[in-house]
Amino acid sequence: MKFFADTAEIADIKDLAATGLLDGVTTNPSLIAKSGRDFMEVTKEICAIVDGPVSAEVVALDHETMMKEAEVLRKLADNVCIKVPLTIDGLKTCKALTGEGTMVNVTLCFSANQALLAAKAGATFVSPFVGRHDDNGFDGMDLIRDIRLIYDNYAYETEILVASVRHVTHVLESARIGADVMTAPPSVIKALFKHVLTDKGIEGFLADWAKTGQSIL
Repeated sequence: MKFFADTAEIADIKDLAATGLLDGVTTNPSLIAKSGRDFMEVTKEICAIVDGPVSAEVVALDHETMMKEAEVLRKLADNVCIKVPLTIDGLKTCKALTGEGTMVNVTLCFSANQALLAAKAGATFVSPFVGRHDDNGFDGMDLIRDIRLIYDNYAYETEILVASVRHVTHVLESARIGADVMTAPPSVIKALFKHVLTDKGIEGFLADWAKTGQSIL
């Protein structure tokens, strides 16, 4: 499963990229606003840090303007992935862009039917929001299971990009189900490293090593 960071914070992206575990980055208007930086500038900078797809979202709602915005965004770098909403105009834009060889991430997916439409429109990625699904009384992971089943039934190449990831259990369940990608805030990705027994083990090893009075350096 590929790991994407869901952030526009450059320091966090550099830190995760240094681990060799980061396969891409997703952004959205809210994350860009939170960073307090220029949208075009920060997107270009992220694209230079990671080799994988960097999702940059259009903000127009009509197909014609989406295409114009996409034309500007995809000139920023070769690894820009245009992010469009799961609407009729969004899917029209998806079909047009993927037909031209541009990566497209169809976002704000909340049903398996919507995911089916995205795949038929040729989406590179579809982003079902599991956390927001949970918030509204549904099981977000059931949504991922349904999409995985449908895509496997018809051999769709669209990758399932699990979004709105809130905790490490979302990551684990996504991997169990066979999602292609998960995107999470840096705090969630870093939490994957943590385990109380790992911490206790390190503490014990260091205590025993100190007793030897030796030094590796």
